[in-house]
Amino acid sequence: MNLQLENKFALVTGSTAGIGFAIAKALAAEGARVIVNGRSETRVTEAIAAIRAHIPSARLEALALDLSKADGAMETIKRFPDLDVLVNNLGVYEPKPFEQITDAEWSAIIETNFLSGVRLSRHHLPRMKMAGWGRIIFISSESAVNIPVEMIHYGVTKPCKWRSPVDWPKPQRERA
Repeated sequence: MNLQLENKFALVTGSTAGIGFAIAKALAAEGARVIVNGRSETRVTEAIAAIRAHIPSARLEALALDLSKADGAMETIKRFPDLDVLVNNLGVYEPKPFEQITDAEWSAIIETNFLSGVRLSRHHLPRMKMAGWGRIIFISSESAVNIPVEMIHYGVTKPCKWRSPVDWPKPQRERA
């Protein structure tokens, strides 16, 4: 399949494993230059090596930063101010009874699963609009609809991504 992504520049947050890794690998296979992101240099290096093992011509950049924090987003924006594709995939979860989830844990999961994408999108959306092309995608899950009882704090963050902030300001007739 040709998605016409040759020479497009993409960031996939949380792309050292799972869905994020698969997305980064697929974008690289389509000819995009891809930033692979994770919190540790080791995980990022391993993910890049795994992608290159399947796609030797992959053009990959390493970004070992914690994007759940505002300073991580700011550093990312400094290093990579212009993107064509932003995939907000970063997310964490932990099975835990509702009564045991502290305010700090609620704040941390909202910052990681939602605000990490908001911060990056707020920077990149105006640039994409000015360029006349760009894609911002928020990865959610079925937990947006069926919130798991054992992961209420995770499930609550998923609907936030279901109708992403990038889509909020559009008049109804412009929504696809």
